Amino acid sequence: MSGNHQKYADFIWSVADLLRGDYRQSEYGKVILPFTVLRRIDCVLEPTKKDVLAEKARLKDALLPPRLVEIKLRNASGASFYNTSPLEFGGLGADSDNVARNLRSYIGGFSPGAVEVLEKYRFDEQITRLQESGLLYLVASKFAEIDLHPDVVDNHQMGYVFEELIRKFSEISNETAGEHFTPREVIRLMVNLLMAPDDRDVMTPGIVRPLKKKLRTVLSAV
Repeated sequence: MSGNHQKYADFIWSVADLLRGDYRQSEYGKVILPFTVLRRIDCVLEPTKKDVLAEKARLKDALLPPRLVEIKLRNASGASFYNTSPLEFGGLGADSDNVARNLRSYIGGFSPGAVEVLEKYRFDEQITRLQESGLLYLVASKFAEIDLHPDVVDNHQMGYVFEELIRKFSEISNETAGEHFTPREVIRLMVNLLMAPDDRDVMTPGIVRPLKKKLRTVLSAV
């Protein structure tokens, strides 16, 4: 992994310093992985967030089936997922007394697929545990410091970051690569996140793109 990729992985891994004492080493992934996914999603959606909120307001009184509303909101977001919460991840730390409530509200604004992925991580349980340990504000603020937008950390780099984090978790848990399990829903979202900026090129009929090495790695885990 090049120094640039390592820089992002090391920054994210530094969150473990905050968890030490309240979490066992083997439990670090329960916090760091879902927060990494959450921050990546937030950064991917940030440029079109206002468009999504405007579309949501426009559709508020429209008598449309839920599926059509979902399609319109996805179109507004320019991705296969969206968030309709007026809150932003980077601003959650501004209200230190209500981080847990605001974080849950923010997560509740995601489209169903993204919410289900975080549920697979049992993320709500970690929010409660972090809050009770006095760590939630610190962890959320730490992740808010890193910009994981695709223009800053491209798909290839993000794949390396995920791979490095999973490798570290496997090592401290004394697991081999084959013993480390990532839920299919998480893999699917990771693929969507890796491919997000290239969705139109990849999905346009008649256009052929070679499968990137990192994407092949992720898909091979399914």
